[in-house]
Amino acid sequence: MRKLIPLALILAIIFIGAYIITPKLTPQIQVRPLGEFYLENSYFGGYSAKSPEVVTAILWDYRGVDTLFETSVFFLAIIGSLTLFRLNKKQEKEAKQKTEEFSGGLTLVIKSVTKIIVAMILAVSASIALHGHLTPGGGFQGGSALAVAPLLIIAAYSKYALEDHGLDKTRALILRSIGLLGIALVALVPLLNGGFIMQNQPIFPAEVGRQLVSGSLIYYNFFEFLAVGAGFTAVFLLLAIPESVFKRFLRREAHE
Repeated sequence: MRKLIPLALILAIIFIGAYIITPKLTPQIQVRPLGEFYLENSYFGGYSAKSPEVVTAILWDYRGVDTLFETSVFFLAIIGSLTLFRLNKKQEKEAKQKTEEFSGGLTLVIKSVTKIIVAMILAVSASIALHGHLTPGGGFQGGSALAVAPLLIIAAYSKYALEDHGLDKTRALILRSIGLLGIALVALVPLLNGGFIMQNQPIFPAEVGRQLVSGSLIYYNFFEFLAVGAGFTAVFLLLAIPESVFKRFLRREAHE
C-alpha cells in the first residue's frame, strides 16, 4: 500500500495541473495551410488520393515513404525477436511434439467462448483493414487486432491447436513475407507506368466496380494487415514453446 502513495501523489498533481492549465490555453481555431491542403485534397482536388479518411491518405499517400520506413522498423523488431529464439529444423520438429505436462488446454466453456470470440475478431480485424481508406483504422490496426485471435487460441487450446491446423511458425513467416512483398510491389508499380514510387493517382483506379477503393490505399492496408497479423503470430508461437523444451535444447547444446 505504501508503494502506491507516491504514484497516487504524482497522478493527483498531474490531474490538478491539467485542470488549472487547460482552460488557460488558447484553442486552435484556424486550420494551418498544410492541414488545409490535406483536407481539400484527400478526396477532392487535383492531388486527390480519393480517400475520405484523411489520416490514411496522409500516411500512405502524402508521407508514404516515411510510413514505409516506420513499417520496416517494426518488422526489423519482429526479425530480431525471431532471431533470439531461432531453432534448427530438428528442434522445430521436436518443439511441435506435445509435452508430457500438456493437459489439453482450458475448460470446455472457455474453449467454446473462444471459438465465438475468435470468429468475431477475424471479421472485425478484416473490416478495420479493408475499410481503412473510408473509416478510422487501417492495415496496422487491423493486423494488430487479427493477432489477438491466435493469442486467444494459444491461451485456451495451446499452440499445438494452431500447428495441428496448419498454422505453424514457418507458414506465419511465409504469410508475413507475402505481405511485405505486396507492399513493395504496390510501391514500385507506378514506376512501370512512368510515375513515381508510391504514387497513387492516377496510376491506381479510385473505384473498382463502383466501389471506392482509393487507389493504392486499400492494397497497402490489406498487405500490411497480412504482414502485421502473421508477424505477431510467428512470435507468439515461438514464445508459447514450453520452457522445459527450451531447457532441454540448451542442455543438449551444452553437451555437444
